[in-house]
Amino acid sequence: MNDEDDLDAGAPAGDSAGERGGGGDEGRSGEGGEARGGGGEGLYAEEPERHPGPGEEELAGVGDEEEEDEEDDEEERELGAEAVTIEITGLSLYTRHGVSEAEREVGQRLVLDLRLEVGETDATVTDRIEDTVDYGEVCQLVALIAQQRSHRTLERLCSTIADRLLADYELEGVWVKATKPEPPIPLSVAEVSVEVWREAEE
Repeated sequence: MNDEDDLDAGAPAGDSAGERGGGGDEGRSGEGGEARGGGGEGLYAEEPERHPGPGEEELAGVGDEEEEDEEDDEEERELGAEAVTIEITGLSLYTRHGVSEAEREVGQRLVLDLRLEVGETDATVTDRIEDTVDYGEVCQLVALIAQQRSHRTLERLCSTIADRLLADYELEGVWVKATKPEPPIPLSVAEVSVEVWREAEE
């Protein structure tokens, strides 16, 4: 009886030990698995998504606008250019042109009118000054020619201006008119003028 009591008494102790042992193994394996799993997630973590800053967005927008402008210019050129004539009226200059020495020494007011046959130009669709003739530059050039030296006749002055304009600009033709509002003659005359027309050589 004593032996059976001893066996019965030892059984709970063994079971209790086994439960404690099993529980310890599960705890260790669970902790280890979580630790290893956590390490795996760290290795394959995705990088955060990068968003462009305000400056980068503005630069991208500028590039798109430039491409759109270039496309618009090409489409407009395809529509076809139109012939253009530029007229400059009443360019008043103080010059020293005339047959008499008094006119060349004292000088007098001279009025110039110009008509430039530009021909077909892209400026009618592109709206760019580079695609046509700048009449401001033309006025400066004509003033320089008319004032830098003296001529006896208005015919020679007009011819000089016309030839220079054809040489400096791509024109089909040019018309120049020089007028003396107060000609030095002993009669009542409102004005005297000379006109010259030149066409570009092909």
